[in-house]
Amino acid sequence: MKELKRIAVFCGSNSGNDQAYKLAAQDLGKALCKANISLVYGGANVGLMGAIANAVLTNDGEAIGVIPRELLGVEIVHKHLSELFVVHSMQERKAMIASMADAYILMPGGSGSLDEFFEIFTWLQLGFHKKPCGILNIKGYFDDMLKFLDNAVKEGFMRPEHTAAILVADDPKHLLTNLQNHEPVLPEKWIRA
Repeated sequence: MKELKRIAVFCGSNSGNDQAYKLAAQDLGKALCKANISLVYGGANVGLMGAIANAVLTNDGEAIGVIPRELLGVEIVHKHLSELFVVHSMQERKAMIASMADAYILMPGGSGSLDEFFEIFTWLQLGFHKKPCGILNIKGYFDDMLKFLDNAVKEGFMRPEHTAAILVADDPKHLLTNLQNHEPVLPEKWIRA
């Protein structure tokens, strides 16, 4: 079993229309604490971001935030984190989160969450890291996106080994166990015709 000390979670700054999303964020936060894994995330106190951070902090875990300076004035920054890094840009934020984490999880969210996760996943495909990537697929939120990725394989734009490297589960504990037991081994990204 691989020791994961810190996991980056990319998730919505909104909570969504179903309470199940917030409950899943809270459950993931508790599961991280039980496994003695620190949370690394975007540093906000709103939406699923706030829910997971609060769950970690309430359960005596470590929550590390990384937030761009421009968002400080919007008053969404979590003021009670274990540690908060203020950076100059979104690119710097993503780079810092990527370097601090031993694995990555995508939870329901919007374009920002997708951007963060798929940049990390692209780096995995390119061999820039070998850290596990997972998706917490609450209520089938990512089903259509996963079908898109299957279609990308079918149409010859991705290798099946790459999409198989994304671990998908609908339960936080199950996903954490899979991440701890998984070491991605991928061929090069390019497909030769």
